[in-house]
Amino acid sequence: MTGHPATPPTRAVLVEERDNPSSAYFLLPALAHLPCPVTRRSFADLPGPDELEGAMVVLARYVPGAWVRLLTAVRPRLSRLVFFMDDDLFDTAASRGAPWHYRFKLWRLAARRRDWLVSQKAEFWVSTPALMEKYAAWGPRLVLPAPLPVETAVQDEGIRRIFYHGTASHTPDIRWLLPVMAEVLAKNPRLALEIVGKRAVAARCTSLPRVTVVHPMPWPAYRIFAATPGRHVGLAPQLDSAFNAARSYTKFCDITRSGAVGVYAAGSACAEVVEHEKDGLVVPMQPAAWVAAITRLAGDDGLRAAMLQNARDKLAELSRRAEASHARLFDGLPAPPGTGATDA
Repeated sequence: MTGHPATPPTRAVLVEERDNPSSAYFLLPALAHLPCPVTRRSFADLPGPDELEGAMVVLARYVPGAWVRLLTAVRPRLSRLVFFMDDDLFDTAASRGAPWHYRFKLWRLAARRRDWLVSQKAEFWVSTPALMEKYAAWGPRLVLPAPLPVETAVQDEGIRRIFYHGTASHTPDIRWLLPVMAEVLAKNPRLALEIVGKRAVAARCTSLPRVTVVHPMPWPAYRIFAATPGRHVGLAPQLDSAFNAARSYTKFCDITRSGAVGVYAAGSACAEVVEHEKDGLVVPMQPAAWVAAITRLAGDDGLRAAMLQNARDKLAELSRRAEASHARLFDGLPAPPGTGATDA
């Protein structure tokens, strides 16, 4: 692959599946050296042909079909066309041992595009000397990774983590919650979501920014996981259903134990023990109300601190209440030997 035109681009267009480490470590730092604006486009976010006049288009790892058709039509109008890879995406044997669906993705979006890239005289950028050597015949250029700026880590200290830890039985609630969280996350880049789920949940979250999907785990592991610090707002949505009607208020216990303050569904068991505005927020199952409640609680550290102390006091009260109820379970039973209650 050759062709390094002298004409400077009018703009750079980075084509990527989504925000990703390849762009963050390699491409965005490199493109920052261009004296022209850089825009980022997803697979489905195609520009008009006129928008690519004189542009440099950089394909991050993959070449989706819609972009193949567009770039083929406008190739004479481009300043440069670049393909970047930071894995051996063209050799299907190199990914042997990886899950089949991932290997198919590499073939579909990268390996089968080799001939097209050659025909379009694309430049070839790679991330390692090993790829430079393997594909030396194509005249590749080496792009070294730029460590993320230290200030990024400092800024991340201001992130407020919202979480929802539900099992598969909470699937309807998860489906209801995700559009709410899409709006919350879009409004505030300082908020992040942690949610428990398997592949179906992960698939629903791919379009959302700053979401961590945690695989379900056994209860002993979860108890340790949930007690680790760093969570701020816990969520307990609960749709009106026969299944949910039988739930207890253990979500209040989990959220408070995690060091967070909760947003709870009105009419739920949690709402029966939580005093609104004192030890949590009790909100009707209306998306706009939940967006407002989550955003408010996540953004007010002082409010959360006061509510968390109240919630811990409430938890102690509930513990005493539970202990008394447990004792009543055994009313009328003889006392154990040696207690003196029945000894002659």
